[in-house]
Amino acid sequence: MGKLSSVLSKAEGAIKEAYELRSEVQKNSRRITKLAKRAIFAIHKGDLSEARQLLDRAREELGELRAFLLSRPEVASLSMLGPAYQEYAEAELLLSLVSGSEPPSPSELGVPPDQYLLGLADVIGELRRRALEALKEGRLEEAERCLGQMEAIYMELISLDEAQAILSELRRKCDVGRRLIEATRGDIALEARRLALEKAMRGLEELLRARHQA
Repeated sequence: MGKLSSVLSKAEGAIKEAYELRSEVQKNSRRITKLAKRAIFAIHKGDLSEARQLLDRAREELGELRAFLLSRPEVASLSMLGPAYQEYAEAELLLSLVSGSEPPSPSELGVPPDQYLLGLADVIGELRRRALEALKEGRLEEAERCLGQMEAIYMELISLDEAQAILSELRRKCDVGRRLIEATRGDIALEARRLALEKAMRGLEELLRARHQA
C-alpha cells in the first residue's frame, strides 16, 4: 500500500494546485471584466483615449490567461474566460461604434466567436443608455442615431439562425434587446411629440404677442 499512498498523495497535491490556480484565474478574469466595464464607463463619459488604454490592458491580460489555460488544460477550460471575453468584446464594439470606426472581428480581438456574439448583443443596452442620455440633454437626433444602431445590431443577430439555435443565451439576449429597442423607440417618440408641442406653443405665443402689439 506504500506505493498507493504515494500516488494518492501526489494526486491530492495536484488537485490542490489545480484548485489554487483556478482560483487565481477566476480572480484575474474578474479583473479583466472590471477593466472592460471601466472602459465602457469612459466611453460614456466621452474619454475614448482612456477607454482605449483600459482595453489594451484587458486584451493583454486576456491573452496571457488564454495562453496559460492552453498550457494547463487540467486547471480549467477556456470557458472560464467567457464573462471576461464578453465584456471585453462589448467594450471594443461599443468603442468602434462611438468613434465611427469599423467594428473589429472576433479574430482581430482574439475573442471566441460565440463570446463575440454575446458581447455584441449587450451593446444594445449600452446604446440605449447613450440614447437616454442624449434625450436628457435634448439631442434628439443623437438618440435616433443610437436607436438606428440598436436596430441594426438586433437585425444582424436575429438573422443568424444557426447561432440562435445553438446559443440559448444569445436568443435570450436578443429578446432583451428587442424590448430595449421598443422602449427606446417609445422614449424617442414621446420626446419628439414633447418638442413638437413645445415648438407649437412658442409659435402660438409669438403670434399672440404680435397681434397684441399690433
